[in-house]
Amino acid sequence: MARMYRVLGFWCLVIGLMAFAGHMYEFSLLFLAQAAAFVFLGYLKFSEKTYIAMFWGYMVISFVGFTYWSVFKMSIPF
Repeated sequence: MARMYRVLGFWCLVIGLMAFAGHMYEFSLLFLAQAAAFVFLGYLKFSEKTYIAMFWGYMVISFVGFTYWSVFKMSIPF
């Protein structure tokens, strides 16, 4: 399971670098920070249950943040 966190870190790094090349700096910083966090967590040797719980927490936080941003921060033209 720890290896999967390193894989997630790699793909976040790839997305962050592509966003940086596309001049989307805030987006790229978000994904580069996630990449660093995933790679760091991948080397901590937690149990599989702990990794699963951390991933669920990550998903809940990201979905709540995405929903908040898309409902309250984005301007929706009518």
